[in-house]
Amino acid sequence: MSQVPPSISELNLAATPNAVAWARRHTVDILQRWRFPDEGIEVARLLVSELATNAIQHAQPAEPPQTAPVGSAGVGTIVLRLWPTDGGIILAVSDPDPRPPAPRAHDASASGGRGLVLIQAMANRWGYYPTQLCPGKIVWAEVPTHPRAVLSEPGAGGSETTPLVMGHILTALRGL
Repeated sequence: MSQVPPSISELNLAATPNAVAWARRHTVDILQRWRFPDEGIEVARLLVSELATNAIQHAQPAEPPQTAPVGSAGVGTIVLRLWPTDGGIILAVSDPDPRPPAPRAHDASASGGRGLVLIQAMANRWGYYPTQLCPGKIVWAEVPTHPRAVLSEPGAGGSETTPLVMGHILTALRGL
């Protein structure tokens, strides 16, 4: 009897800074089990870092709950979901903030704020939608099975992805 891999993977995480590392580890582990190509795994690892980082920033409550015990900060949660498609893999991260993702204004000297630009450049497609049962949203991106071929196509990455921006991104990647 052969075992069929599950069609979706889901991981619930506390919205703390170490959740990004756990999201990356989980993504790599699942995609290796699903025999996803190594080059696609590296792109997925990078994009899930961006998605999880953004979700963590938006999962923190604006004000600590009044009924919380002294010293507790009211940590939110995020959910990472992965599922295969015909063209690659979908990475989806949910957070309780209903506001849509908004790319920041282009600032070449900024040390952050390029997550959505990176996602636009490296994903086949991406988007978001509101959650149904509670306030929040799910931001998703589709990583192609063979991302180098997609990224080498003319016009890939959009007009905002300049060599300077990509240089900053690659410098930040070395810190992962």
